Amino acid sequence: MESRKQHWETIFTSKTPNEVSWFREYPKTSIEFMELFNLPLTANIIDVGGGDSKLADALLYKGYKNIWVLDISAAALERAKNRLGEKAGLVHWIVSDITEFEPPVQFDFWHDRAAFHFLTSDEAISKYVAIAEAGIRNKGYLVLGTFSENGPEKCSGLQVQQYNEASMSARFEIAFDRIKCITEDHTTPFNTVQNFLFCSFQKK
Repeated sequence: MESRKQHWETIFTSKTPNEVSWFREYPKTSIEFMELFNLPLTANIIDVGGGDSKLADALLYKGYKNIWVLDISAAALERAKNRLGEKAGLVHWIVSDITEFEPPVQFDFWHDRAAFHFLTSDEAISKYVAIAEAGIRNKGYLVLGTFSENGPEKCSGLQVQQYNEASMSARFEIAFDRIKCITEDHTTPFNTVQNFLFCSFQKK
């Protein structure tokens, strides 16, 4: 059976950015959440499962100095580096499965749009939560975007875990306080609609 890493390397070497359902020209929702928290430009910010998303571009444009992008796919990160050119040197790039990640710093802001929902076993989900608990500083922020209960059951050929506000909050309630949740429709490059749930939390 193809490993999770092999699966994503294949996706990112065979499809262009606008041939994947999660493509978004500008990460409007993620930036709006981040702006709620008035983070200093020196804040440690990580985009988990960031791939070749344009969140790093937006953060660089806003002047943030300490940006980390983690993805299981080296090919995804190479695409992002190529797009950013010389600016790629301003970003820390990490090739890792999130469930095996050892945070090198404590993060002020942890962002994940559409990576967490690919973890479907209790063991993998618990590992993610424990790593986030350890990797986010006290009073730091976590923003998660997953498919809602009205969203797809699969993505890129893989089963996903759907969430509602209560079920997502329950996963993180030990170490985090929920701030706010929203749902939104994401229109894919194929003109289909996926319903997402975004929730923000603060580390206790």
